[in-house]
Amino acid sequence: QVQLVESGGGLVHAGGSLRLSCAASGSINSINVMGWYRQAPGKQREYVATISSGGRTNYVESVKGRFTISRDNAKNTVSLQMNSLKPEDTAVYYCSSPILNYWGQGTQVTVSS
Repeated sequence: QVQLVESGGGLVHAGGSLRLSCAASGSINSINVMGWYRQAPGKQREYVATISSGGRTNYVESVKGRFTISRDNAKNTVSLQMNSLKPEDTAVYYCSSPILNYWGQGTQVTVSS
């Protein structure tokens, strides 16, 4: 089983940027879909973005044009560049291989207004 470890969360003002990184303990070459999910206080976990092994990306509507997901199979990392952050982006962000049900421990992102 591959372990996933997120980093890069923090506190930022609205309009600011953060870059989240996810380091995998093993190869992600054979993992077709990697993604980022988030869970805000009192809400269910929701999908944010996914990327296939071929680089095809999908985003939830609320982050389109602001967030960019990428992966580096050689370094076994997945990243999420978040720009123009809004207070409603505040959540714990999780890296995942949703099909294989691998999840990281999460990293907190807080956006102040």
